[in-house]
Amino acid sequence: MTEKTAFDTDIVTLTRFVLEEGRKAHGTGELTQLLSSLCSAVKAISTAVRKAGLADLFGIAGSTNVTGDQVKKLDILSNDLVINMLKSSFATCVLVSEEDKHAIIVEPEKRGKYVVCFDPLDGSSNIDCLVSIGTIFGIYKKSSNSEPSEKDALQPGRNLVAAGYALYGSATMMVLATASGVNCFMLDPAIGEFILVDKNVKIKKKGNIYSLNEGYAKDFDPALSEYLHRKKFPPDNSAPYGARYVGSMVADVHRTLVYGGIFMYPANKKSPKGKLRLLYECNPMAYVIEKAGGLASTGKEAILDIVPTDIHERAPVVLGSPEDVKEFLEIYKKHSC
Repeated sequence: MTEKTAFDTDIVTLTRFVLEEGRKAHGTGELTQLLSSLCSAVKAISTAVRKAGLADLFGIAGSTNVTGDQVKKLDILSNDLVINMLKSSFATCVLVSEEDKHAIIVEPEKRGKYVVCFDPLDGSSNIDCLVSIGTIFGIYKKSSNSEPSEKDALQPGRNLVAAGYALYGSATMMVLATASGVNCFMLDPAIGEFILVDKNVKIKKKGNIYSLNEGYAKDFDPALSEYLHRKKFPPDNSAPYGARYVGSMVADVHRTLVYGGIFMYPANKKSPKGKLRLLYECNPMAYVIEKAGGLASTGKEAILDIVPTDIHERAPVVLGSPEDVKEFLEIYKKHSC
């Protein structure tokens, strides 16, 4: 009889998990290489985030990125880490980053078959006050045999092979969504590996939390105002919803995935096309939520059905528990008639 120890000796790391999934699908192992390299970047970013104050990585780097946001020192570090690690995987051909105006075409000798769109450090406006931040990524297969170009990234979210995010909070977690579902991996700093902690995650059908920036209330359209009024003053006299808003998309969406409810960054008078970027914010998060059994919409159509025309295109987003999103869509449809 085998003697039991205090330690699990058959742990499932993220690399092992992806290898096993790829073996079932008779894959080439290229996606495993890609994700392994991405994990290395995330570990390095996590370390940098933890000691940012000591390493003088807080503050403004003195420029703005292509979308007009101030660039923080950690943004630059994170962007460089992700780009270099993805290139070193020999699995990518086109990279799209929030921080770069144009798509990055990988050198011929390092190319693979995947296109990766990513936000290297989401929520960077919260860096200096120690609020949770994260990294978002979406992975596509190159769909043509032509020379890699920016056009290869202009695919609808339905074409995603995998997507997810890393959350740098009280611990560092990687949430990975693939065709088989959503799985959560926690970084164990003792061994430097992401360990599977939540398998086949499903979002609640209905939650009791809504999440959006109500500072823009004067610009909300009537449908959104009516929906929020219902959440605060339920017509059936049930308990009102709680309001939670961090301001880091990764943190807000992760809480929505774990607790249920609805996250919204809709279009308004000030931002008629929404504010969040489709390729490396909306699509990956919509993919995660849908694979967990939730819904993600612009109000007019499913996020994952949008065919992008620009790599930095913006889109409104409403995502979360299916019953909560459906209730919002019914109100939106009523006001659109």
